[in-house]
Amino acid sequence: AGLAADVERGARAQEEGAAAGLEAAAHKMDQSVAIQETLSAEETCLATVQGILATEEGMESRLLSLIESHGKSMLCLYTHRRMAITAEDVCLDRVLLIQEGFAVEEVPPENNLQIPGSDVTVQVTSGGASLLVRLPFGSHTQTFLREVRRRCSPGKKDATAADPEQSAAGEVTGAPRLKTANKMVPSSSVPASGPTQGLSTRPCGLRDTLVKSLLKQKESSYTHLQNFRFFVGTYNVNGQSPRGSLRPWLSQDGEPPDIYCVGFQELDLSKEAFFFNDTPKEEEWFKAVTESLHPGAKYAKGNKGGVAIRFQFHNSTVCVVNAHLAAHPEEYERRNQEVRDICARMQFHPLEPGCPLLAIKEHDVVLWLGDLNYRLEEQDMERVKKLIQTQDFQALHQHDQLKIQREAKLVFEGFQEGEISFQPTYKYNPGSDDWDDSAECRVPAWCDRILWSGKTVSLLSYQSHMALKNSDHKPVSAIFDVGVKVVDKKSYCKAFEGIVRSLDKMENASIPSVTLSKREFLFKDVKYLQLQVESFTISNGPVPCQFEFISKPNEDAYCKPWLIAKPSKGFLMPDSEVVIALELCVNKSTATALNSGEEKLEDILVLHLDRGKDYFLSVSGNYLPSCFGCPIQTLCYMKEPIREMLPEAIRELTLMPLLTDDAFWEEKPLDVPKELWMMVDLLCRSACHQEGLFQQPGLRPEFEQIRDWLDTGTLDVLGPVASNHSVAEALLLFLESLPEPVVCYKSYRSSLECANSYEMSSQVISMLPKCHQNVFHYLVAFLRELLKHTGKNHLDVNVLASIFGGLLLRPPPGHTQPGTAEKQKAQQFIQQFLCHEGGTL
Repeated sequence: AGLAADVERGARAQEEGAAAGLEAAAHKMDQSVAIQETLSAEETCLATVQGILATEEGMESRLLSLIESHGKSMLCLYTHRRMAITAEDVCLDRVLLIQEGFAVEEVPPENNLQIPGSDVTVQVTSGGASLLVRLPFGSHTQTFLREVRRRCSPGKKDATAADPEQSAAGEVTGAPRLKTANKMVPSSSVPASGPTQGLSTRPCGLRDTLVKSLLKQKESSYTHLQNFRFFVGTYNVNGQSPRGSLRPWLSQDGEPPDIYCVGFQELDLSKEAFFFNDTPKEEEWFKAVTESLHPGAKYAKGNKGGVAIRFQFHNSTVCVVNAHLAAHPEEYERRNQEVRDICARMQFHPLEPGCPLLAIKEHDVVLWLGDLNYRLEEQDMERVKKLIQTQDFQALHQHDQLKIQREAKLVFEGFQEGEISFQPTYKYNPGSDDWDDSAECRVPAWCDRILWSGKTVSLLSYQSHMALKNSDHKPVSAIFDVGVKVVDKKSYCKAFEGIVRSLDKMENASIPSVTLSKREFLFKDVKYLQLQVESFTISNGPVPCQFEFISKPNEDAYCKPWLIAKPSKGFLMPDSEVVIALELCVNKSTATALNSGEEKLEDILVLHLDRGKDYFLSVSGNYLPSCFGCPIQTLCYMKEPIREMLPEAIRELTLMPLLTDDAFWEEKPLDVPKELWMMVDLLCRSACHQEGLFQQPGLRPEFEQIRDWLDTGTLDVLGPVASNHSVAEALLLFLESLPEPVVCYKSYRSSLECANSYEMSSQVISMLPKCHQNVFHYLVAFLRELLKHTGKNHLDVNVLASIFGGLLLRPPPGHTQPGTAEKQKAQQFIQQFLCHEGGTL
């Protein structure tokens, strides 16, 4: 099911505004792509930054884009409905030509106090127009402003000619050369107050890093805690559209909160939303939330699709996580694993370049909300209902899986949850307060939860909201008072000046040097997708230093693709130390060359000290060959498990050219790889009735057993251990790891072109090498067999075609990332074969 997280951030009008830099999740999309889609071929979007524009109606979000068109430069402002992904997400607001009289100047904060990490406010003037915009702190903003300033610097003539449709104020009222047909909505001009100064582009070096580190150590001397009211809410809406006001949930208190954090689950249950990550219901619920916020204050609104966001509020960092974990009472271990995976894999890029990635728990406050799906161990429906009827929630809570798992320190260690004094939030008949009376007859449970971590958080209320009835869940909310570190300007200046004076006295002439606890690292018996970690300590001497792993001559990266150092760069105070983890993991992109022996687990890392010497680290290991990452043809010629074969034989089979027939070798190959047959055979025998097959992830320990089973041929190990879901995921990972997909790369384009013709598609398959033909027909027959049992496994043609379309039919290396249209054609190609009567297993 789709996930969506709404984060509504607001400040009361009577309170002093605070700069709060918002930092999106790791892998944030470049919004210039959406702007470029609106332009003609002769126009180029050079850079885009998101900012807050001051208007008469308040503070409104805008995208600022630097665009070059027919030799002229212009600054274009766009409204946008969310993170701009396509042209449909943006609307042109106004265009300012960069010509004589155009200026962008930074507005200094009050008392000229520059706080590291604070946002940047700029005044844009063009003729009689004046705009005030707040931009996020960071290198991206500085680069954008530097490019704009370079184009309006004295002597630049690229945009000085008057445009025929330019107004006296310097705005372009028609912008005829822009391809977009969106309606122009001019914003009100707000003059800047106070003096302005030129933009600063001072580079950040060792001294700045040291100042920031020392300021962080002295933070308690110039900050004080101030409480802000947080509203945190979660609602699994079961794919329904909003009906009626959400105020019983969002505005039940008399006091308006300072910040809203609202998360939804199951926003859209359609297959299109699941596979193509887009849904119109996002806007419906965003509008319903906006209209139901507390009327006692005005809020600036922001919407993030995903599972987590982070932001800085004054001098405190806050992370909000919205999660929808695995369903069903027996899957509590899977839910625990999913929480651990989210904590391990969710990382944020800091605004300042060169800083290490931030994990969820590396924040002052973490708010975790969502449909966590933990159920009751007590499954006697009548006993549960009796305890609910008597409101003996304390006795019922003793059977709660989340409480049991937390007390055993198996999940959410370091988090807290308020006392539960409300009845279970799941499962109701939609539109009523009656418990589920369907054939499934789910036992009530507290699926929807809110937890937190942080030393300055105080829970004020924790409740469900029975008034909202359009889902099979009830929404839940929690109100917190959160102590936020607010900077005292005078104390900050005192601390800052003291640090600068002490640094001025320091003698930095000596060369920094460090001691490494270890310089040689051996990784033994490395297996496919099995992470191995070796650590060492860097101990610094008396001089502060910056360290970084650097690439060797003629190499693009500092290490081989199967290795990563965490952190790869950093700063060390005098006499301090840091632990570096070297993580080695072989995946689909590196396994083939390691299997064949073309590459080995050998590398030299260069650890460089700024103004110091370089240290060399030796990394080596041995890789255990695996069927994962082997070509189909290679596996068909392997009669024995790959671990029992000599390295020379594996190399010869892996490197031989792809054959159109079997005449190359005297010995006849297998029709399909034995490893593929073993997995499909097991699934055919035990999983045809399995609900959620290929849609629910397996367990990592079980996948490792399956991998070893396939690589060593120890058939008796797997049977009673691995679940159907783990075998299904292993099959998907196997297909994904093939260096040449089942439908060969050279047939990719022709396959898409004939996606609407079964006869032509069959001809494409008939031209594949014999081993690839066999595998394709074998998998199609297997999927048809699953579809015979759709009444029990609930699989359908669309689901299977979507899943296997992207695995059997992959774009060749160097091809652009497939869009929605290409994905749908790949799905249609596979779907033809699933719907057509054909052979059997």
